[in-house]
Amino acid sequence: MLRSIRLAEYLELVALFFLQGAALGMWFVPLSNVLDAYGLHSIRPYAFAASALASFVSPLIFGAMADRHASPVKVLRGLTLATAISMAIATTAMKWHAAPWVVLALIQLHALCSSPTWSISSTIVFARLDDPQREFGPIRAMATLGWMAGCWAVSALNADATSLAGYSGAVTWALACLVTFLLPSVEVPKSAQNLKWSERFGFDALRLLKNRDHRVVFITTVLFSIPLAAFYPYAPVHLKELGLTHTSAWMTLGQITEMIAMFSLAALLIKGRLKWVFVCGLSFGVARFMFSAFDTKTTLLIGLLFHGGSYALVFITAQIYLDQRVDPAWRARAQALLSLVNGGVGNLLGYLGTGWWFSFCTTSTKTRWPLFWGGLSVLCAVVLVFFLTKYRGRGAQPLAKSSV
Repeated sequence: MLRSIRLAEYLELVALFFLQGAALGMWFVPLSNVLDAYGLHSIRPYAFAASALASFVSPLIFGAMADRHASPVKVLRGLTLATAISMAIATTAMKWHAAPWVVLALIQLHALCSSPTWSISSTIVFARLDDPQREFGPIRAMATLGWMAGCWAVSALNADATSLAGYSGAVTWALACLVTFLLPSVEVPKSAQNLKWSERFGFDALRLLKNRDHRVVFITTVLFSIPLAAFYPYAPVHLKELGLTHTSAWMTLGQITEMIAMFSLAALLIKGRLKWVFVCGLSFGVARFMFSAFDTKTTLLIGLLFHGGSYALVFITAQIYLDQRVDPAWRARAQALLSLVNGGVGNLLGYLGTGWWFSFCTTSTKTRWPLFWGGLSVLCAVVLVFFLTKYRGRGAQPLAKSSV
C-alpha cells in the first residue's frame, strides 16, 4: 500500500504524525479536569475556544508562508518548537495559580502556535505520496495511535488532573520538532510578484468557495464541528460522574474506530462514491450523541466508539477531497482554509455554544445528560440532511476516476 515511498521516508512521516497526535492528546483530553483541579472551571469554554480563535488567523498565514515563502518543513519546525515552549509556560501558570486571565492568555498563545501544525503536516505528507487516496489513511492513522498513546501515558502517570499532563505534551512537541530535521525539504512554488496583502496572508484561498461542491463540503464540516466541540470538554466530565476513573484512557475508545475507519478509507473511496463516505460519517455522529444521551456507562462508551469513525469519515475524507480537487500550488492554503473554517468558525461556535447549552442543561445539583447529548444528536441529523440535499458530486464513478 505504501510502495511509492521508501521505508525510511515512511517511518519519518509516521513518527511526525505519531508525536503530534500524542502531544495533542496529552493536552486536550485532560484539559477539562486539569482546569477544574486548579480552580479554573470558569474559563473552560474559553480555554477550548482559544484554538478556535487561533484558527481564524494562524493557519492561513502560515499556510500562505508554506505555499509561497518558505519550505513547509521549516515552517513546521518553528511552530512545533514554539508550541512546546508555550505549552510548558501555560502549564506552569496553572500550576502556580496565576490569575485566570493570565492562564487564558497563555493558552491562547499556545493555540496560535499549534493551530497551523496539522494542515502544514498534511501538506508535507501529501507532497511525499504518489497515491494519497490509498496511502494517506494508514499514515494519518499513526496520529490517532499517537493520540491514544498520549492519553494512556497521562492516565498511567495518574496525571488526568495534574500539570504533568501539560509538561508531558510539551516534551512530546519538542520531540516532534527534532523529527522535522529528518524530513527532506519540500519545494516551495515560486511566489508571484507584487502580491496583494490578502494573497500574502492567504485570504485568496476563499476563492475555493466559488465551487458549489467545495462550498458544501466546507459548510458541512463547519456545521459538524459545532456539536463535535462538546466531545472533549464534556465527555470526560460525564465519564467521571458515572464513576469511570482514568478518563483520558477511556476517551481513547473513539480512536479505536478512528483507526479502523482510516485504514478502510482507501477501499471505501475506490469502491464507493465520496458522497456516501461523508453520509456514513455524519450518520455515525448522530449515533454517537444518541447513545451518550441514554446516560449509562455502557451507552456512553458505545457513543465514544462511534466518535472515531465519525471523525475520520468526515474530516479526513475532506482533507483527501481537497488534495484531489485543488491545484498543488494551492494545497497548503486549501488545507489551511479547512483548518480555519473547522477549527475557527466551527469550533468557536461549538465551544461557546455547547458551553451555553451545557449550562442550560445543568442545575445546581446535576446535569441533564439526556437533554444535553440528545440536542447535539438532533443538530448532527440536521447537518446530515443539509449535505444530502446540497451536495451534487460528479456521478457514480469511484474517486480514483476523479468523481467527487
